[in-house]
Amino acid sequence: MKGLTAKLTALPGNVRGVLWAVSAALFFSIMLTLIKLLGQTAPVAQILFIRQSVMFAVALPLIAREFPSSLLTQKMNLHLVRVMFATGSMVAGFLAIIHLPLADATALGFSRTFFITLFAIAILRESVDGRRWLAILIGFVGVIVMLRPGQAELDVYALLAIVGAASAAAVSILIRILSRTERPVTILTYQAVLVGLIAAPVAAVVWVPLSPLEWLMAIGVGLAASAGQMSNIRSFRAGEASVVAPIDYTKLIWTTLLGYILFAALPGMHTLLGAVIIVTASLYVLLREMRSKARRV
Repeated sequence: MKGLTAKLTALPGNVRGVLWAVSAALFFSIMLTLIKLLGQTAPVAQILFIRQSVMFAVALPLIAREFPSSLLTQKMNLHLVRVMFATGSMVAGFLAIIHLPLADATALGFSRTFFITLFAIAILRESVDGRRWLAILIGFVGVIVMLRPGQAELDVYALLAIVGAASAAAVSILIRILSRTERPVTILTYQAVLVGLIAAPVAAVVWVPLSPLEWLMAIGVGLAASAGQMSNIRSFRAGEASVVAPIDYTKLIWTTLLGYILFAALPGMHTLLGAVIIVTASLYVLLREMRSKARRV
């Protein structure tokens, strides 16, 4: 084990970053798959509560080590708003994952990139050039291709996937604002605790008994989410953001593969075409953002 760790440490930073990013994409894809499996019998609120409980248990040593300073904040209102958006994002996203093919829900979730840019303009007053505006419009064309309005009945769960992506984008913007004054452990603590508290009363009302296998899957959701977040953090620590960030789109490969193996479902032509448009436009927006940051530095 030590030998493997030494070999990994000796690798160039971008290589290590990519490996961690691939690991993060795989863990998040496993989490989505477990949510879809578990969602056939368990309510979303119950899945969310167990997920948050497991993640809180994983993060507890860090939270305890920094306690009580981990709770000190002058931005409680922003923390509460962020937690509300995070809860809404997960509820909408979980429902989409459970009721849509995995690849479809994953591809629609990539629209978060465009919402982040729109919210950055509206809230953070960031400037965007014409090329990025064009990329955003093209990205939403990809979303429309996947939704197929007028050719098929508009799927409420596809709309929920977009609502979840928009809510996740709002969370990202709020984290940017909070990060200016708040410590990472403080942001983590309020996220871990408050989302679980919001989910708890609803979960108590709709709670259904779980089999031993379902309990393993439910705990696996929290463990996979924790491992994915840790891998994601390490990927950005090791590698350059412009190299690491695009690896997130490999989730589409993993979820397509897992969807085929477990549910015998393959994405249709509209999904594939829309996904290609969304991912291409997202990568362009990401590239322009990285170049813009480089110029400011």
